[in-house]
Amino acid sequence: MKNAVKRNLILFRIKVKRMAMYKKAGHLGFTHPSVVKCSQELDTLLNKVQGICS
Repeated sequence: MKNAVKRNLILFRIKVKRMAMYKKAGHLGFTHPSVVKCSQELDTLLNKVQGICS
């Protein structure tokens, strides 16, 4: 049960981070340092959820 709650929280954070990244990219471009940082943070969240689901 604990892993399910943790997984759902991370999935929610992934959705929020992805939306923020796309919004920033729309204004600044995909190569802007702020967008790259957001993408890296998204990668970290995706790795975390992958570790829980494995």
